Amino acid sequence: MAAYQHILWPFILYAVAVLFIVASMIALSHFLGQRHKDHSTDETFESGIASTGSAQIRFSVKYYLIAMFFVIFDLEAVFIVAWAIAFRQLGWLGYTAIAIFIAILLLALIYEWRSGALDFTVSGRKIRKEVRRLNRIENRS
Repeated sequence: MAAYQHILWPFILYAVAVLFIVASMIALSHFLGQRHKDHSTDETFESGIASTGSAQIRFSVKYYLIAMFFVIFDLEAVFIVAWAIAFRQLGWLGYTAIAIFIAILLLALIYEWRSGALDFTVSGRKIRKEVRRLNRIENRS
């Protein structure tokens, strides 16, 4: 342990300094900050528009599905760009590997399309059902 003391002391000093600065900033904001309790202070107010209704909105699963598709296909784009940069060094083996990679991506895209994962249309029956559900909720309150 004694052999590493000359390496560790700058990190320990830095950690202590950071903790001191953070603690002093929090303490100063607590003691010097304004304190007032008005009804309007506790209300949410965003971009100059007073909120209406609950902030707990139910998002469709399709929203998260689109987000996952974006992340997946965006990540593949990074791999393809990295391959394109190193194209000359990789040679035919790299070309074969990226061709297989792109083929797997296309197969996955075709599978998603055929299974209906990319179908975001809503039938009229679903819309009428949702409208009736919302009307029931409004009539209760």
